[in-house]
Amino acid sequence: MNRKKGNTHPYIPNSVPEVKAKMLKEIGVNNIDELYRDIPENLRFKGNMNLPEPLPSEYALKRHVEEILSKNQTCEENLSFLGGGCWQHYVPAICDEINQRSEFLTAYAGEPYEDHGRFQALFEYESLMAELLDMDVVNVPTYDWCQAASTSIRMAGRITGRDEILLSDTVSPDRLLVINNYCRPIVNIKKLKHCPKTGTIDLNDLKLKISSRTAGVYFENPSYLGFIESQGKAISDIAHENGALSIVGVDPISLGVIVPPSHYGADIVCGDIQGLGVHMNFGGGLAGFIATHDDEKFVMEYPSRLFGITKTAVEGEYGFGDVAYDRTSFGLREKGKEFIGTCAALWGITAGVYLSLMGPVGMQKLGKTIMQKSQYAMKKMSEIKGIKAPLFNMPHFKEFVVDFNAAGIPVKDINKSLRKHAIFGGKDLSGDFPGLGNCALYCVTEIHTKKEIDRLVQVLSDLLERTEI
Repeated sequence: MNRKKGNTHPYIPNSVPEVKAKMLKEIGVNNIDELYRDIPENLRFKGNMNLPEPLPSEYALKRHVEEILSKNQTCEENLSFLGGGCWQHYVPAICDEINQRSEFLTAYAGEPYEDHGRFQALFEYESLMAELLDMDVVNVPTYDWCQAASTSIRMAGRITGRDEILLSDTVSPDRLLVINNYCRPIVNIKKLKHCPKTGTIDLNDLKLKISSRTAGVYFENPSYLGFIESQGKAISDIAHENGALSIVGVDPISLGVIVPPSHYGADIVCGDIQGLGVHMNFGGGLAGFIATHDDEKFVMEYPSRLFGITKTAVEGEYGFGDVAYDRTSFGLREKGKEFIGTCAALWGITAGVYLSLMGPVGMQKLGKTIMQKSQYAMKKMSEIKGIKAPLFNMPHFKEFVVDFNAAGIPVKDINKSLRKHAIFGGKDLSGDFPGLGNCALYCVTEIHTKKEIDRLVQVLSDLLERTEI
């Protein structure tokens, strides 16, 4: 910032020179530089930051920010078929009503003396998720699926005492980046090939690569590319035969129509609850879960908080609180399995409200609706010359890969044309999955109507008709 040294910054009250001088005197230093003496000189920034001058008027600042925000294009004024980890599902009004209550919204890291039902609400969430997943233990939500998958992999490493993880090469590319960053060098990551026709894991490649060093095999079902991994039992069996764990990432909203991973041998299940009553936000609507059976060797490797229920000293009353608190970095920071800071507990309460509202029948109807609408979209898109939908010859849930290789138009150009019609097309996969060529990942959920799907199909058809194929 091109401002004279010592000037007061309008956004920082303590930048007043007299106030700064008093603060420095109070802590016993002569100047600011003394506070940074542990930072080597060659790492310190010496120049002025190239920032615009601050706007001193609150109105001018508000208007400036609103002008920037007005450039955003949202799913309110556009028809969106984007997915890839954050999905547009309907959020019942009661979810917002409950999570905006002050005892939940402001409950940062409350203890019993300041808690107003948050522990119980999170216990109820964990219980509902455990029922949906057919598992016994579920954690208080962590940041997102990326974090949950990474922690699940490190848990497998600690449980087995091994240092290698095999995972499908169709895993979310964003998730893979986080897993690599979070798990290495503690756990070595190796990719497994997929079958080009079905997308499912190549079992021969799995058998070839699994070894006595393998702590676990991680795959996602439904996969990031939308197809259902039909070989879950076979994958888990191969893992178990070699002393490894089966780790499965799952979209919980699919479990109204697809059997939970625990039914085909999963030892650890993880995923994201964003689809369970949480709005899409700019990175803020995500929350990861981890689930296992009630086995001490698994439970004691959770780094995150677990809430349980117990009797109190008063007959007929029950209390809710932490289970094995000392295993967390809250309890014994220097001995914590992993550091866990501020997490996404509010979204856990929200998901609990959503699951309570839907119930088993509601989740089943929702799953059927999503499958029916996505099947209709695939059928109609496949009728357009130059398009193959889906790319993989497998059942799909919610998302599917659309092959535009024969269309003669790059996905980025197709999406640019769709934007002119207020449509967000599918995620361009050409960068993350170059082996697929000119393909896009499309998402259809319960919010999409037949009319909206037909509109997409018509626009795509008109676009491709104007191009020689």
